[in-house]
Amino acid sequence: MTPEQLQSQYRAITRRRRLMLAGLSLLMVASFALDLATGPAALDFSQILIGLVAPDQLDLGMRIVLWDVRLPDTLMALAVGAALGLAGTEIQTILNNPLASPFTLGISSAATLGAATAIALNLDGTLFGYPLTVPLAAFLCAVLSGFMILGLSNVLGGNASSIVLFGIALLFFCDALTAVLQFVSSDEAVRQIVFWRLGDLTKAGWTELTIVSLTVFLILPLAFRASAALTMLRGGEDLAAGVGLPLASVRRYAILRVSVLTAVAVAFVGAISFIGLVGPHIARLLLGDNHRFLIPGAALTGGVLLSLASFVSKIAVPGIIVPVGIATSLIGVPFFIALIFSQRRRIA
Repeated sequence: MTPEQLQSQYRAITRRRRLMLAGLSLLMVASFALDLATGPAALDFSQILIGLVAPDQLDLGMRIVLWDVRLPDTLMALAVGAALGLAGTEIQTILNNPLASPFTLGISSAATLGAATAIALNLDGTLFGYPLTVPLAAFLCAVLSGFMILGLSNVLGGNASSIVLFGIALLFFCDALTAVLQFVSSDEAVRQIVFWRLGDLTKAGWTELTIVSLTVFLILPLAFRASAALTMLRGGEDLAAGVGLPLASVRRYAILRVSVLTAVAVAFVGAISFIGLVGPHIARLLLGDNHRFLIPGAALTGGVLLSLASFVSKIAVPGIIVPVGIATSLIGVPFFIALIFSQRRRIA
């Protein structure tokens, strides 16, 4: 194949990937609109459009439902989904493990342990009237687990297998301690812990949304800066090391980014499964392994999946909003099985 043909083929692939990103963006807008228009309160699309453009034309009750309940919840689904999708992509790449996710490393389980501890001890701290104790405890434990994994990575020189094994051990350890807390806690505390573990977007407000969104927007450029190294790493550790890529350093910074993204996401909405696992696989099937496209694609895919899960959580049981963590599993499991069969057909 001549250089001109190679360049033409590369341009065609790049054009297709950009169109795919545009399609994912449109799908995200559609899922956002669908989620925003769904809920126990009867709000149709015309009322929503009027409420977004001219809020004063809605009556007070509908305006409160739209601006104080639905809008922050639907935007939070996109922000948390993007954070988990981006975190899952990075962790799957640096560990070269298709089953890796923020949950595989035990970061989410550590956040759950922190939240459960605050709930079980009935800690109720506020800052400027904002309930801070539970999300702060979840965030601190998640970040602490990330630093523990980071320290292990430094000791072991970034060995991927050891990091995965340590993460799995941390996951079971944190889950066991959370179970102990549930066993000794009051009925009300147990109910709160179980509900927190299922994930709940309805806890989100504008403050939480701002924190999660800022975190995603701050870390996204850092992930882009590492996109060339991450793409090279997908070609194999031997190849990456052969061209002088500092594997241990790449893994350390990626684990730090994943820890912060996961900690901030789950600190406010609870543990949400499958998004960080399935989202990156879907993005990789659509966009390939070039992380210049995969990173934004995974963020978009994660946002779409969680937004659709939020929609399903509102229509699954009429008049009741099911915890979104249940909906992500209902959506994620079929996707995951389909991905397994897709990979099998590729190998065959």
